[in-house]
Amino acid sequence: MKKSNGFSNEEKAAMLQRAQELVMVKNGEDEVLEAIAKMSEPDRTLATRLHALIKEAAPTLMPKTWYGFPAYANKQGKVVCFFQYAGRFKTRYATLGFSDAANLDEGDMWPIAFAVTKLTPNEEAKIVDLVKRALG
Repeated sequence: MKKSNGFSNEEKAAMLQRAQELVMVKNGEDEVLEAIAKMSEPDRTLATRLHALIKEAAPTLMPKTWYGFPAYANKQGKVVCFFQYAGRFKTRYATLGFSDAANLDEGDMWPIAFAVTKLTPNEEAKIVDLVKRALG
């Protein structure tokens, strides 16, 4: 088994960013738009479209950043879904993830993260459905 050398530089940066988010008081919408603006392509295009889809599908969710990622929280402040862009950790694809605050339960096992490489009308419809279902 490979021995871990601890957290990567990218993971340390994400944790530091989360600590800063906890002490900053800022408009969540502005935070998310700033985070999206800093992304490289194609992440920025995906994040911009996902932001619009989520706001339209679930206007009660509040945009905020979460570990530097665009995220959307319920009225209790709990993150329901978030966009983890590929460039952050140099991964092959971005993901749309859902937390335990999302009501996506189906039996004893269900997906909570989805790889996103391109947004077609078909994927957009799936995302809108998932976000609406996540709210219960």
